Amino acid sequence: MNRKAIAAAFPVTVPVLMGYLAIGIAFGLMLQSIGYGAPWAFLMSLLIFAGSGQYLGVSLLALGAPLTEVALLTFVINFRHLVYGLSLLEKLRGMGWRKLYMIFGLTDETYALLSSAQPPNGVKAHDFYFWIALLNHSYWIAGSVIGAVAGQLLGFDTTGVDFAMTALFIVIAIDQWKSYPKHLPALLGATATVICLILFGPDNMLIPALAIIVLVLALARPHLDHTKLKGAVPV
Repeated sequence: MNRKAIAAAFPVTVPVLMGYLAIGIAFGLMLQSIGYGAPWAFLMSLLIFAGSGQYLGVSLLALGAPLTEVALLTFVINFRHLVYGLSLLEKLRGMGWRKLYMIFGLTDETYALLSSAQPPNGVKAHDFYFWIALLNHSYWIAGSVIGAVAGQLLGFDTTGVDFAMTALFIVIAIDQWKSYPKHLPALLGATATVICLILFGPDNMLIPALAIIVLVLALARPHLDHTKLKGAVPV
């Protein structure tokens, strides 16, 4: 266990800790409300680890949806991770077996930290990234289990609880906007999204919008800023 890397990664992940405990508890409450207790919350968060996908999963479990529908909707919701993965190809190159876990653990919040956080002097960059992902995963598991246990012991009205995920996305978007001096990627993404919303409607705009964003960002990549790591120790 690399204590130096953990000590460097933990302060960076504290905002995610606060957010994941909140939305993880909300997920656990919702899952408990349809009859699935803490063991299910633990297993889903350990093996699936997809916040919006797990929120959707609660609704699908409640409706008894077929596996084909679950698979299709999960793919649509998580299609945005294609964009994330493309932008991290160079940063995660050479991580060995840990790269598989990084692919699995690449949530919106982890991506935001990997894109902006820089390892301190004396800490290997890949160790730093790995512990960011692993710590975030542990926060989500803890929040989910706490929520399920609280729901079983105390009982909660879960109406409106699912808005916690939307609220976290908004906070992440604002933080990313403030973190970067140039906002071309965000503006390109917003423009593509609005155009697809007008052309295809709210029910069919997601995949076309994401496809256009991937294409536009790939073409514009030479003109976009690339943040270089300072003080990173190569692996």
